[in-house]
Amino acid sequence: MKKLNSNHLKLIAIVAMTIDHIADLLYPGMPNSIIPNICHIIGRLTAPIMFFFICEGFYYTKDLKKYIKRLFIFAIISHFAYCFAFGINYIPFSTGNIFNQTSIMWSLAWSVVALYIVYGNNKFKEWQKWLLVILLNVITFPADWSSIGLMIILSMYEHRGNLNKQIINMMFWTIIYALVSFLFVSKTYGIIQLFVIIVYPLLKLYNGKKGKANWMKWFFYLYYPLHLFLIGIIRLLMYGNIPLLFN
Repeated sequence: MKKLNSNHLKLIAIVAMTIDHIADLLYPGMPNSIIPNICHIIGRLTAPIMFFFICEGFYYTKDLKKYIKRLFIFAIISHFAYCFAFGINYIPFSTGNIFNQTSIMWSLAWSVVALYIVYGNNKFKEWQKWLLVILLNVITFPADWSSIGLMIILSMYEHRGNLNKQIINMMFWTIIYALVSFLFVSKTYGIIQLFVIIVYPLLKLYNGKKGKANWMKWFFYLYYPLHLFLIGIIRLLMYGNIPLLFN
């Protein structure tokens, strides 16, 4: 029985994300211990739910330009909130690190552009689509989930309506992301990424309906940067101006 609408799933994503980020705050540096690992595993629900609903949003939006504009405004605001929360320099690559230089929202915004390029009603030739997608992979590379987030969304949209194939494609790209993370970022972080598979039973319960609470869409847009800003304040009070992630 499919009992979850999009509002239910988005609320689950918000709760999981909050648990994940609180673990970053209380256990900085991704230590390999039971409590933070459990919290981060719960947090793996958030990104795939976001990816899934970016596909749904692109399919159902009545005004693509407005949708893309809103996502980019959100991504820019979220960049400063994300960097403040985790003690990352606001100027990407200024510390020599190439990973996690901005939030996942940067990848999500560009992913909608990529969906338009590949699946939208346009006059791009096939070679032009490939070239533009490669360019967008470079642009989204420094974000949380990197360009893998963009490729997951493209592959999930290709199989929209077939959840099993969407999950298989998501896991293919996630394994690549996990391997790179394991080798170059954090072994613990790399292994934990594989737990995005736990989203599958929840998405199986999705009934394709929006839900009655129209305010939920705007709630997420507000909650994401606001909760990061709060984490940033607590970080400064607890530790001073030190990074929480891998910088």
